[in-house]
Amino acid sequence: QVDLGESGGALVQAGGSLRLSCAASGRTNSIYAIAWFRQAPGKEREFVAAIRRSGAGTYYANSVKDRFTISKDTAKDTTFLQMNGLKPEDTAVYHCAASSRGYGINYYRKSEYEYWGQGTQVTVSS
Repeated sequence: QVDLGESGGALVQAGGSLRLSCAASGRTNSIYAIAWFRQAPGKEREFVAAIRRSGAGTYYANSVKDRFTISKDTAKDTTFLQMNGLKPEDTAVYHCAASSRGYGINYYRKSEYEYWGQGTQVTVSS
């Protein structure tokens, strides 16, 4: 079992920055990849970014590429999402997710992730 806890969400003006954190606990050695997804009211949960636990590969949605950066502190089992140049359309609840399924997963697909955090609210005002 892996438990995930997000923090760092806030209300910010357009153009601002936030850094979200996702702390993992439990059987963290079983994790292969960590991802961030987001869900806006009335919309499907969508992929934002993912990183392999080794840190060797990162993946981004086109909508956030060049603005968001995913990184991790392996020693602390914490994954970060640095968000710059925030836009009102980035407003959503941001969830981190973990997959233990190993090589070959589709990082962009939410069904690949067995463990989910409760989420943290990000609101970007115009």
